[in-house]
Amino acid sequence: MLAVSDDKMTSKQYLAELTNRHYQEAIEGKKRGELVAWSSSIAPQELCETMGIHVLYPENHAAAIGAKGGALPLIDYAESKGYSLDLCSYARVNLAYKDLQDCCFVNMPLPDLLIICNNICNTLVKWYENLSRRLKIPLICIDVPYNVEYEVTRERIDYIKAQFMEAIRQLEEICGKPFDYDRFHSVMETSIKAAQAWNRATSYAKLKPSPLSGFSMYNYMALMVCMRGKEESIKFFNMVADELEEMVRNGKSQFPVEEKYRIMWDGIACWPYLGHNFKTFKSHGINMVGSTYPEAWTLLYEAGDLDSMARAYSAIVLNLNLERNIDLRVKIIEECKCDGAVYHLNRSCKLCDFMHYKISEEVYKRTGVPYVFFDGDQTDPRNFAQAQFETRIQALVEMMENNKAQCQ
Repeated sequence: MLAVSDDKMTSKQYLAELTNRHYQEAIEGKKRGELVAWSSSIAPQELCETMGIHVLYPENHAAAIGAKGGALPLIDYAESKGYSLDLCSYARVNLAYKDLQDCCFVNMPLPDLLIICNNICNTLVKWYENLSRRLKIPLICIDVPYNVEYEVTRERIDYIKAQFMEAIRQLEEICGKPFDYDRFHSVMETSIKAAQAWNRATSYAKLKPSPLSGFSMYNYMALMVCMRGKEESIKFFNMVADELEEMVRNGKSQFPVEEKYRIMWDGIACWPYLGHNFKTFKSHGINMVGSTYPEAWTLLYEAGDLDSMARAYSAIVLNLNLERNIDLRVKIIEECKCDGAVYHLNRSCKLCDFMHYKISEEVYKRTGVPYVFFDGDQTDPRNFAQAQFETRIQALVEMMENNKAQCQ
């Protein structure tokens, strides 16, 4: 294995190194009797990082299983135990993994505690309550109310901040030691720098042509989920940005063919068919340059300021009201100079599905950028049809080409 200190390592090699380390450290730590937590993807990792807890992310784990084509056996098992096919496929994969503890990807050790933040969906609450009850372990749940207003209100900030303090109290009780506020401040600074480095790397998608292939963001995102509070994440994302900067200077790109069209992809990736989706785009010269993913993990706040941290964890894309979500997509399309948009009607993510119809209409009214929908699922391979996807993308190409012809 390459050493992390090897400066000749590429970002791709470094990503593989860090991903492997993330799981191996948790596995070895569990053997030594250290605490392991399972967490939702956008929960305040700063708290567990401060307490020295190994944190693993079932959503990340399920996505990797789906991308490797190993989700269906776990989904079948979960459904045989009575879990509905209408339940989030991440949840079904993870609830099955909890029993079987074996998959096509790296195996995660079972947790000693659970921590979630329902700023992305409320399915998480019942999913993790189920885990807590069956594994007989504590669950820390930070409730983040939906932002009906455009901005996060003072009342919400106070409510979320109070829950941060309660979570700290619970962690002190579980870990049997006091919370180190100096260490907490340091972790916050690291997390902010990681978000800034992530933002720097993903911002290269705005260049035309883009040196960044949007599908690369899906690989990078895994590290942003699981290592935001660690120094290595800062090094990694700055490494990616440096490589992209070098590509710009040399007139190169990660995207392997000529960039004819630029699109925004809205919604979670369709992990079991990621290769198919990319090949379909590549065949038409379509580069996915716009996405809500960069916004979701650009968690910026003032180190040491719980108010701004509470605001950051509340202002997550899926927790924003309709008006602000529309504004965000318009901003992405305009900044990334998108010619079209693709909306993933993800059976697993009902909130995404319900908002996409209105969002797409309003974004089109304001930008004139054509769009298409396709039916799919983030992990369940049964809810996607390759032919439908290809037909919809062909239709989008025709609309984008027509728009370009009219502008000439």
